[in-house]
Formats: sequence, C-alpha cells, structure tokens
Amino acid sequence: MEIDTKGCPLKPLLALAFLIALANARAAAPAPGARTFDLGTLKPADVFTAARGFGFDLGTAPVADGRPFFFSVAVPEGSYQVKVMFGDARAASANTVKAESRRLMLESVTTRPGEFVTRTFVVNVRTPALPPPPPNAPGGATVVLNDREAGSLDWDHKLTLEFSGAAPHVRTVDIAPVDVPIVFLLGDSTVTDQRSEPGASWGQMLPRFFTPDVVVANHAESGETLKSFLAELRLAKVLSQLKVGDFVLLQFGHNDQKAQWPQTYAEAHSTWPAYLRVYLAEIRRRGATPVLVTSMQRRTFDDDGRIRNSHGDYPEVVREVAAAERVPLIDLERMSVAFYEALGPARAPLAFSNGGKDPTHHDNYGAYELAKCMAQGIRNARLPLADYLTADFTGFDPAHPDDPATFNLPASPGRRDLAPRGN
Repeated sequence: MEIDTKGCPLKPLLALAFLIALANARAAAPAPGARTFDLGTLKPADVFTAARGFGFDLGTAPVADGRPFFFSVAVPEGSYQVKVMFGDARAASANTVKAESRRLMLESVTTRPGEFVTRTFVVNVRTPALPPPPPNAPGGATVVLNDREAGSLDWDHKLTLEFSGAAPHVRTVDIAPVDVPIVFLLGDSTVTDQRSEPGASWGQMLPRFFTPDVVVANHAESGETLKSFLAELRLAKVLSQLKVGDFVLLQFGHNDQKAQWPQTYAEAHSTWPAYLRVYLAEIRRRGATPVLVTSMQRRTFDDDGRIRNSHGDYPEVVREVAAAERVPLIDLERMSVAFYEALGPARAPLAFSNGGKDPTHHDNYGAYELAKCMAQGIRNARLPLADYLTADFTGFDPAHPDDPATFNLPASPGRRDLAPRGN
C-alpha cells in the first residue's frame, strides 16, 4: 500500500502514524474462527443444545450463591485459546476454572468490586474418530471406548468450561482455534482425567502449571496397559495428530504387571520393554519428543514408615530403557515415595481418594502435589517443555510437600463412588 504525502513537511510522521494504526488494527482483529460470548447477557434458559451450539450446560447456570456452573461451545476437534474476563461491577469475585473432564486451568483468580481481569489458557478437544484406513487395510475408524467413557466430556464435540470458586463472576469468554505444541499424556487411571469427585490424577492438574503457549491432551484412561492402548486404537489416535515439536509423556506399569490379566500382561524384562521401544520408535518417527515416566508407588507402608515397592522391576526397567534409548526420564516413582514418606503413615491417606480408603488413586490434593512433581521432573530433565512452565511455579521438593490442611481447591459438582477400572 502506497501513501501519497507529496509536498507535506510531516509526511514521514504521517506515514509512521498510519502504519502504526494499521498494525494496531490488524492486532486487534479477531483470529479466524474466533467467537466471543457475553455471559452477562445470557439467561439461565440459554442452555446448550446442538442447534444453538453454545450455552449453559449440565443443568447449571450462574446463580447469586456462587455455585459452580458449566458453559459449553460446539467446536471441531482441535486446540483452542480461551480468554476469560472475570469480575463484577459491584461485587468481589474468586474464580477457579476447569475444562472438559475437570482439567485444572486456572485457580484463585480474584477481583475487587468494579475490577475486571483477563486470563488466557488453551484447551484440547477431541473425538473418537480416526482417519479411516485405506480399502483392505487393517485398522479402524474410531477409538474403542469402554462403557465408562459413555458421555465423557473428553470425547464429545464441544468445549466445556467449569467455573467455580467462592464467588465466580465471569463477564466474557473468547474462544479461538490455535496451533501450539501439544503435550500428549498416555497412561492409566493414575494419569487420566477422572470425571468425578473424589478421585483425581496428576494428568488433569498438570495444565495449571503451563502457560498458554502449550496445551495438554490427556489420552490416559483407567485400566489401560501398553497392549490395550494399542488394541483399542488409542495410540493410533495420538499418532494421527502427532507432529514435530509435540511431546508425549508415557506412564504405564500399574496394570501391565497384573499376570491375572493374561491378554494385557507384559513380563517386566522381555515383552514390556519391547512394547516400550515400539512406542518410542513411533513417536520419534513423527518428530515428537517421547518422555518416559515411572509409575508412582501405591501407599504401602512397612512397620518402619517406609514405602514398600509394589511395582516389582517395572520402574527399574523404565529407567534402563530410558538410558539405553537416550530418552528423557521423569522418575515419578522415587518422587512419590519421598512425598508419601514426608506425610507419614498417619497423614498420607489425606492424599488419596475415597477418604484414604483407596491406596492407589489420589484426591485433589494428592494429584496436585504429583503434578508439581511432574513439573519439577520436566525441569530436572532439562526438557524444552520447561520453558512453558508458569512463572509462579518456583520449584517443588516432594520431601517437603504443601500442607494438606492448607490446600483448597473447589470441588467439582457431582460425585461417583465407582472404583476406577483396574482397581
């Protein structure tokens, strides 16, 4: 574009001003596919339907007493940048945001009366669909989901946000497609997005510790093993989306060690490392970075207050494969032992689900602390992924965990006492 400023003594300044204004206009322009929703103008009756494509969801809407509410938007599969403006003209607010199946995105966002603040995060949305195989080729066109995944918010055609806190006040929500590196999580029930209270996993807490320059896609599922993840086409789903610059964190072992499950059992020193190497090769072939993670221990204290190894040789085999294949390692097994032993036999149940009756799966506090272990493990391994950790994560020593008495994360609506698969 040319600017005619002939004969004008201020033409350099005018040209500069025009270019600055043009740049600002382009910066302010919404991204392609961006949508803005003013929640203040919506009525409780504006519920999500497939025809409307957005609205309050799961039988909730904003109410004066500060109860959690859900807001959903129909979107294609992909990653989405979400900008939320919090605040109220007359009241203070205190907000926590989770996405899809209770993935923690933001916590403790507060505003004073008349103050408005905007926070940004990225959510990955997926469906079970796979690129269909060519004619006469093996494979399938959809992930094989189990019966407990029916109705899961992780596998539908919408982006769902859960707003909670002592006084949630949301003014606007902006959603736009975005292309950022993806951190794929592969694993079992100790990693998956647990859909309901009281269970939780480090996988669904991890997004809170990343900046909006990266997104977590948690493909872990209860009861999974390296073999079943293949058979159910879950690995195929991940590989269909994997690209250069992505990361894949693999944590298996809890269920692989179960000889009573002959179809998915893998012996620690033969078949299991062979399967691990297949995963590593497939990930590397697509230019992504694999990261091996040792499984956290179960809460199995001996008489001296020490955690007994309930995983046999599997954690050590992960370490051996990581060293032999020169793959980054996050030793969550050793960090979990330090964490549990720091709490001690009497207090360690406070980190576990079902009031501590479950010695394997965690509650919100335990999952949050293990997510901190993972963030520290990413930093210790000197992964490029460490550049995406939030500024408020200053480090974590599992031998000195946060006091469970001071932990306060608002619980999500709904509770399910059904034990995870594989428990």
